[in-house]
Amino acid sequence: MSNVTVIGAGNIGSAVAAIAVKAGANVQVIDRDAQKAAAVSGATAAAWGEPVTGDIVVTALPYPAYADVLAAYGDQLAGKVLVDPSNPIDFTTFDLALPQGTASAAEELAAKLPNTTVVKAFNTTFAATLASGVNDGAPTVVQVAADDDAAKKAVRDLVEQGGLKTVDAGPLKRAQYLEGMGALQIILGVTEQTPWTAGYKVVR
Repeated sequence: MSNVTVIGAGNIGSAVAAIAVKAGANVQVIDRDAQKAAAVSGATAAAWGEPVTGDIVVTALPYPAYADVLAAYGDQLAGKVLVDPSNPIDFTTFDLALPQGTASAAEELAAKLPNTTVVKAFNTTFAATLASGVNDGAPTVVQVAADDDAAKKAVRDLVEQGGLKTVDAGPLKRAQYLEGMGALQIILGVTEQTPWTAGYKVVR
């Protein structure tokens, strides 16, 4: 049985936590809002700053909040699998907002956390399709990228045991492509060209 911690109880965090619960994992949800943290049925709520209990940790927060996560939990993340669902977007320009020379948020995290295994996942799916598990009549597909095959398999197994599908997007350097896809999907949603209940559909 997996032990999963989701940091952030917003739409993405709640959906991912529910998937992990459905997969049979022991799930901890950490949030500054106690009510939001307690809202996921079957999960254990924890306040911000409480110890992380999961071997797989999902940082379901906006990219700008990652500095706070690293400050509060950086040392605790050593030896763990860290899943990054962020799309680092400047919402004034809709360009990717990353430090100069940084290819992706996931690779930035990996560089700052050398003792942590970083996996990119959940960023190319809207929260609605994660929560429902369905996208246009087919199971929602989560794209997963990582350099560590065992960590990638652990995340894929969790998602699939939770009722969704996955595809292997390759090594972590592919995260820059996934973040570009995620940014484009958000732009299409914001400009009302696609609904927030839609998303990329992988057809096999």
